[in-house]
Amino acid sequence: MGWNSWNWWGKEAIHEKLMRETIDAIVESGLRDAGYEYFVVDGGWRDVKLAETGELLSHPKKFPSGMKALADYAHSKGLKFGLHTVPGTHDCGGDEVGAWDVEEIHVNQFIDWGVDFIKLDKCKFLLADEIPEKKWAKPWTEGWRQGDNLIDSYTKWRNLLDESPHPIVLSASAYQYHEWYPVLTQMGRTTGDIGSLQWGGAQFDTGHQRAVMTIVDLNNQFAHHAGSGYWNDPDMMVTGEQGLTLDQQRVHFALWCIMSSPLMLGNDPRNMTAEELAILTNRVAIEINQDPTEQGRRVHQENGIEIWLKNLKNGDRAVLLFNRNASESRTAKLDFAAIGLQKEHILFDIWEMKALGTVEATYEVNLLPTSGQFLLLK
Repeated sequence: MGWNSWNWWGKEAIHEKLMRETIDAIVESGLRDAGYEYFVVDGGWRDVKLAETGELLSHPKKFPSGMKALADYAHSKGLKFGLHTVPGTHDCGGDEVGAWDVEEIHVNQFIDWGVDFIKLDKCKFLLADEIPEKKWAKPWTEGWRQGDNLIDSYTKWRNLLDESPHPIVLSASAYQYHEWYPVLTQMGRTTGDIGSLQWGGAQFDTGHQRAVMTIVDLNNQFAHHAGSGYWNDPDMMVTGEQGLTLDQQRVHFALWCIMSSPLMLGNDPRNMTAEELAILTNRVAIEINQDPTEQGRRVHQENGIEIWLKNLKNGDRAVLLFNRNASESRTAKLDFAAIGLQKEHILFDIWEMKALGTVEATYEVNLLPTSGQFLLLK
């Protein structure tokens, strides 16, 4: 659980004053006390080149005090500190700041700075002699297609981080599930980037590759790989004024909780509505997310209605009843026997934070378009 700068601020807008303000807001708003402990600065903190000896350099204008000073500030506020970095030759914007062949130098810097979390973003590996005119052209990724470069790189990072005197979370951002994720990382991106302010705004279920539900459908395919200290990462959250309705934000958050996804916020903690804060700090929803039994999954899909289920360690179940239809209200029916439940259950509405009574066999609720009811079955 934590916060990442990318979805709201992107690469160009961040600077150390803004990051300190955000740290303060995470503490003062209650997000830290709710469990959001990792403060992660994404792309934009680096200079456009490495030092002649291979070291990473903080951006001289945006982060003149350096990253250790910012890490120390985060630690002084009771937060852990994370940074985005790249294992290839260039970052995602084309700056030649990659760690290829200088991994040990970069890892030692992160250890010296007191970094607790590294987002290792596959980004670009240039083999061509010249940078292509279009920065997203294929030669930017050809290096990763050569032999075992990708797994070798992440393995080297894992081995170096294992030598750190303090724990450092390794978050792999390699844009699809890889079989080595559970071996080498604590969390691994199963998808491309989610739509956010930096991609023109969040989309809920448009069919676009960055839409929330496109991301969800893809992440759900890899549910059986999660657990035992490794968790699938469907990318950062897009709550707040990024394009989703309030109902869609609730469904979005409930799905991330059901899927045991890392809860990495991508909002502006300095400017949250009471409704957004209530979603993000809901105690029961967070307990469901942090329950380590499994990655929950979709167990029923019919006529636009979906049922998502996560089994919890104490025998309770978390269930999301969800109307995926964008224009019509639909009735969702929860049939206990159909999803393998035989006993009667006490239903608890997580968003309303109230008990709904004891139900023996079935439960029905009418749902507005793209809305859901998040339930705890006790």
